[in-house]
Amino acid sequence: MDVAPAPGPVARRPLAGARDVVRAFNNLVEAWPEDVYREPVVAGRLLGRPVTYVVDPECIRTLLVDEADKLVRDDAMTRALAPILGTGLLTSDGPAWRTQRRAAAPAFRPDRVAASIPAIADAARATLRRWEEAPRQGVVDLQSEMMRTAFDIVVGTMLGGDAGLDPARFGRALDGYLKHTNWKIAYGVLGAPAWLPHPGSARAAKASRDLRGMAARVVAGRRDRRDGCDVLGALLSAVAPDTGLPLSDRELVDNLLTFVVAGHETTALVLAWTLRLIAEHPGVQRRMLDEIAGVPSPVDDPGAVDRLVFCRQVVCEAMRLYPPAALLVRRAAVDLKVGGLRIPAGGSLHIPIYALHRHRRLWNDPETFDPDRFAPDRQRLRHRFAFLPFGGGPRVCIGMGMAITECLVILAGLLPRFGFGPLEGAPLPRAHLRVTLRPIGGMPVRVEARRAQPRVGG
Repeated sequence: MDVAPAPGPVARRPLAGARDVVRAFNNLVEAWPEDVYREPVVAGRLLGRPVTYVVDPECIRTLLVDEADKLVRDDAMTRALAPILGTGLLTSDGPAWRTQRRAAAPAFRPDRVAASIPAIADAARATLRRWEEAPRQGVVDLQSEMMRTAFDIVVGTMLGGDAGLDPARFGRALDGYLKHTNWKIAYGVLGAPAWLPHPGSARAAKASRDLRGMAARVVAGRRDRRDGCDVLGALLSAVAPDTGLPLSDRELVDNLLTFVVAGHETTALVLAWTLRLIAEHPGVQRRMLDEIAGVPSPVDDPGAVDRLVFCRQVVCEAMRLYPPAALLVRRAAVDLKVGGLRIPAGGSLHIPIYALHRHRRLWNDPETFDPDRFAPDRQRLRHRFAFLPFGGGPRVCIGMGMAITECLVILAGLLPRFGFGPLEGAPLPRAHLRVTLRPIGGMPVRVEARRAQPRVGG
């Protein structure tokens, strides 16, 4: 096994001056104290406000499972996401959250996920066509390419395959909004009024209007035909259990954008980081290829996805090092005690997933890329809440099974046709946290068509 360190954001001393505050706006991970990589629970400050960082798996389990009803969404994070996601599944609490979760759940049942595999394979084939039109050996930017691939998956699996969405326009609007979210989070932490402008606030507002306008047109186009087994069809058919009424147009737009943005952004980043990491490790690529060659196409046999054991290990290791959702933020609704620290009602609790996944007490050589740490026999020895790329407890990501399936089907489609390698002298990109963990400066790699081109899914 060829292993090597995987760089990431650097923890620094506690924030002090204005320059440090600006650095935190650019990359929230750099605002975390170094102790989050060593200690179980850390009392710190973020932009002058008290924060409790929880990095002990058992404490995290207690919070997210046993005391889930004593936690609410953090105001600052909700404020950052609400302009595009409204009060959808990701940003709501209480009865509204339960109603929307129940409405969407049927679309993510295992049988529905298996039925989505042909649409996922179609997205892999579309990616291959783009690359085959390029020179036999060339350079692609994995971030932009996987964003396009993930967008094709979302349209095919969540919107029935023909949503009328322009991927380039949607991607520009999403990038334009996420670029400025750290300012919104910081303003929320500081308690600044929502109307207070920040750098890029006008561009972010326009991006939000564009995203919601596109989603509203998709909903309007499906209003009169509530067919299909996709996510939008499930939302259109849902009724609130207490009133018997269907979801309102606003609730539909909120949740459609929640699933499109979350499904598009997170899957794309997992795929991009996975491919970039294996570009550094030809031995890992060979093991993945051997495994893919030994199973049927997932299109012909959906059960083949479960037999891609090593490929799943690679994806898990990529998510350990670069979890797209690198931070969970909650607020205590009542007084709590966590790891010996008292958290008053209203106190801010941060679960830094990125730090949890690189914690020195939980992982051997935490900076090293080693997919074998997720081998079944080793995984059983690990605390369940030491690895949380999809969160945990009642609010665990509803699309977790879909996301893993998407990644495995895409990898099974791409790897037999193309090899991946790093550009000469180009290190792994650093990452910054702006709601999701994105690479700084894109993610270019060298791709080369393989001499033998086995059959690709279907």
